[in-house]
Amino acid sequence: MIGSIRRRLVLLVLASIVLIWGIALMSSYRQATREVGEWEEARLAELAQILAILDQHNLNTLANARIDVREEEKGGDPGANDDDDDDTLPRDALFQVRNANGDVLAGSPQLRDLHAWDLPVPPESGAQTITLGGQMWHSFTLRDTALGHTVRVFEPANTRSDLVSGVASRIARPTLVALPVLALLVWISIGLSLAPLKTLSGAIRVRDINRLEPVDIGRAPTEVRPLVDAINLVLSRLRHSIERERAFTADAAHELKTPLAAIKVQAQVALAEPDAALQRLAMERVVLGVDRSARLAEQLLLLARLDAHEKLSSEPIVAASIARDALLANERNAQQKGISVALTGDPRAEIDAEPVLIGILLDNLLDNAIKYGKTGGKVEIDIRQADQRVLLTVRDDGPGVAPADLDHLTHRFFRATGNQATGSGLGLSIVARIAEHFDAILNLGTGIGGDGLGVDISFPAHRAAPVSGTDGEPMLVRKPA
Repeated sequence: MIGSIRRRLVLLVLASIVLIWGIALMSSYRQATREVGEWEEARLAELAQILAILDQHNLNTLANARIDVREEEKGGDPGANDDDDDDTLPRDALFQVRNANGDVLAGSPQLRDLHAWDLPVPPESGAQTITLGGQMWHSFTLRDTALGHTVRVFEPANTRSDLVSGVASRIARPTLVALPVLALLVWISIGLSLAPLKTLSGAIRVRDINRLEPVDIGRAPTEVRPLVDAINLVLSRLRHSIERERAFTADAAHELKTPLAAIKVQAQVALAEPDAALQRLAMERVVLGVDRSARLAEQLLLLARLDAHEKLSSEPIVAASIARDALLANERNAQQKGISVALTGDPRAEIDAEPVLIGILLDNLLDNAIKYGKTGGKVEIDIRQADQRVLLTVRDDGPGVAPADLDHLTHRFFRATGNQATGSGLGLSIVARIAEHFDAILNLGTGIGGDGLGVDISFPAHRAAPVSGTDGEPMLVRKPA
C-alpha cells in the first residue's frame, strides 16, 4: 500500500474498532434476544398460573375481554421521552382452560377464528412456538394437578422483536455518535506520534551537504531511534570514507611529486651535460624514475579498485603455482643481493581467488622481503593446509621491524623507521586489501630464526587437499649465482 502512513493507520484502527464494535453489537443483540425470550416465557407462565386459579365466572368474563399484554404503549407513560422500547404492535394474549376431562371451561373467541379451539394439548407443561392462521405464536401450557385444570396461553411472536430492536438501538446509537469523534482523536494522536519523523525529515532537508555530523532530533521515540541511528551510521561511514579519500589523494600527490621532481632534475642534467656518458647516466635515472612512478600509479589504481569494493571473479587456483611465478619474477633482484629463495610446503593446496591479484600479493611480499632483507640472506615461501585453511607464509632474515611499527605496516605510505631502501609504502597495504577481499586473515610477526619479518596469510581452502608426502620439503630453491 502506497500513500500516507497517517491515513493508513487511521483507516486500520477505525476498521478494527468498527469490526470489534460490530461483533460486540451482534453478541449483545443475540444475548438480548435470548434474555427477552426467557423473560416472555416466564411472563406467559405467570399469566397461565393466574388463569388456573380463577373461577368459572371470572374466566368467562376475561374470555370476552381483551388481554393487552403490552408493558408500555406509545405515549402511555407521561414521563417517557424515548420511544425505543414502546410496544407499537398489537399484543393481545389468548387463552384456553380445560378441565380434567379435557372439556373447555373458557377460552378466547379468537381461537375459533384461528382454528385453534380444538388444537391438541401438549402432554407436559412448557413453552413452544406454533403457527396459527399463517402467523407465528408463542404458547405456554400449564397442567395444574391440584385443580385438575390445563391452561394454555398464546401470544403473537412479533411481541419480542420490538423490545429487542429497542435494546439494539440503544447500544448502537452511542457507537454511531462516538465514531466520528473517535476518528478525529485517532487522526490527531497518530499525527502527534509521527511528529518525530517530520522533525527528522526537516533536519535532513535543511542540512548542508558538507555537514556530516550525526543527526540530533532530541529524545526520539523507540520506533524512530533505529532510523536515526541508521542515518547517523551512514553519515559516519560517509565521513570516514571522504576523510580517507582526501588523505589518500594528498598522500598520493605527495608520493608522485617526489619521483616526478627527480625525473625533472635528471632530464635537466641530461640536457645541460655535454658529456655523452653523463648524459646516458642521467637518462638511465630518468627511466628508473619513470618506472618507479608507473609502478606507484599501478598500485594506486589497484587500491582504488579494491576500495571501491569492485567484485572480482574467483576461481580455484594452486597457490604454489602462483608462488613459483612470483619467485621467478623477483629472481634477478634476489641474485643482485645474493639472497636465496626457497618455496616449500604443499604443492597441491588450492584457494578460491583471482590469479592476477594473488600474483600481485605474492610479488609485493617477495619484493619487500628481498628489498629489506640483508645481503646474502634467505627468503622462504611456505604453503600449508590445515582445518580447511591454506596458510601462505613469506619470511626473511633481515633486520626486521620494530614492534611499535608492526601495527602500522599495512597503513598506506607508511615506512618503518630506519629503512633505507626506496619504496612507496603501499606494498603491505595492497597485500592487506587483497587478503581482505578474499576473506583471508593477515598476521605480521618475526621471520627466519626470530630475525626479519614474517607475513602469514590464511585463506579459506577451495577443497580438502590430499595429504602430500612432500609436505615441508622444498618445491623450488633459487640460490644466488
